[in-house]
Amino acid sequence: MTTTATHTEMVLRPPTIADGAAIHALIKACPPLDLNSAYAYLLLCHHFADTCVVAERSGTIVGYVSGYVPPAQPDVFFIWQVAVHERGRGLGLGQGMLRHLLERPAASRSRYVETTVSPSNGPSRAMFQRLAASLGTALQETALFTTDMFGPGAAHEDETLLRIGPFSLD
Repeated sequence: MTTTATHTEMVLRPPTIADGAAIHALIKACPPLDLNSAYAYLLLCHHFADTCVVAERSGTIVGYVSGYVPPAQPDVFFIWQVAVHERGRGLGLGQGMLRHLLERPAASRSRYVETTVSPSNGPSRAMFQRLAASLGTALQETALFTTDMFGPGAAHEDETLLRIGPFSLD
């Protein structure tokens, strides 16, 4: 059964494999997000539809969040990527998709949200600070992946772990 929810003019729903190419194109249009292979997005749609969401407006995907529950941390909901196309910005869509995911059964045991964000990604950092405030909890930052971990010659910033929680959605 597919469930949907609306956010302003948006329809929020689990992705399907038919969405894989459109998600890949969306991520490509949303720098500084790391673009993964189209195959990776197809796998996310196929294996993790319960923990990912797409936002559609007039049949076009304008938002996407990928996430999962780490097997060794069932109380954590890890957010991998949040993308909002410029046509969907300024509507609180990132927050809406995150809250939508946290209300799904797949997140029912979650007491923490974790994600990684590069130091220069101010909009993403602000979005997660707003999420922490809306959940009435703290946001903690710790070093996780340093530039050198991405390999020689990789042009990648550090990725700081943001941990939001504990919280209860009951």
